[in-house]
Amino acid sequence: MATSRSAKRAQIVQLLERGDITAVAGLHDQTGGVVTILLQLLFDPGSQLHWRAIEAVGEIAQSHPKAIAQIIPRLLWSLNEDSASFGWGAAALLGEIGRTNYRLVADIIEMLFQFLEDEFAREGMLWGLGRLAQSHPEIVREGAPRIQACLSDANPQVQAHAAWCLGILRAQEAVPALTALVSDPTPVKLYQNGSLQDSTLGHIAQQALQSLKG
Repeated sequence: MATSRSAKRAQIVQLLERGDITAVAGLHDQTGGVVTILLQLLFDPGSQLHWRAIEAVGEIAQSHPKAIAQIIPRLLWSLNEDSASFGWGAAALLGEIGRTNYRLVADIIEMLFQFLEDEFAREGMLWGLGRLAQSHPEIVREGAPRIQACLSDANPQVQAHAAWCLGILRAQEAVPALTALVSDPTPVKLYQNGSLQDSTLGHIAQQALQSLKG
């Protein structure tokens, strides 16, 4: 087991690079500071490490809810417009925490939807809501109109995440808007199934439509 902070960070990074999310979460049982290190890895959403760190925090939320409850105010603060922190990852992380332990975010669901109005947090929040919808679709379903509105966003990454989220929700009312995006070749990235994947806006829209037929 790593002892020094630098050794611990290196161990966590190595495990994340291997995709061993469970092992990273397990370190929380053995030593302190794991969550802090994971939060420090959230500053580059273009990195696969960023997304796997989010998954690891989510897994810790399931086994050690008290530890994660303590950081939720910090995550919300980092999304505040007055905060100097880079809170992009916080939006996605809040949804992931809700996916694994809904009780931790039950009182702030409306706040999560409100973050869709913030250009800064929108993309991450759509991913977070999509993850939350994987385990609690009935909770996210009430925000479907706000999610669908993001399909017309100027940022293709936002559009892609909105399409992906709507597919998870099986939002039939979004079929016309999703169909209009199917031929869009704009390159986008989406983290799913443990990896940050290259795709196109049209392909993700098509996948969402297929989910609606399922």
